[in-house]
Amino acid sequence: MTFITVLTVELVIFDSASLKDKRAVVRQVTQRTRNKFPVAASEVDTQNDPSRATLAFAAISSESQISHATAQKVLAFIEDLRIDCQVGEVSTETISL
Repeated sequence: MTFITVLTVELVIFDSASLKDKRAVVRQVTQRTRNKFPVAASEVDTQNDPSRATLAFAAISSESQISHATAQKVLAFIEDLRIDCQVGEVSTETISL
């Protein structure tokens, strides 16, 4: 069986005056996360708000505990990044295929 855990993270971006500033932060977070963990990443909501970004990360495994643990490590990694944003709302959902 295959398990997919989707982690959705809202970022509050400080000092972002434009969508270009926001894209730089989003790119930095997604690239660093994908370089460190085997996850897919995408901006999924609030695309037109320069001060907020909603990112989704998907971890896939044959065991639900592994995909869930990966998602939790991704969240901890994002919270520890030294960039000009703060983690807002977070949700996690695991589905099986």
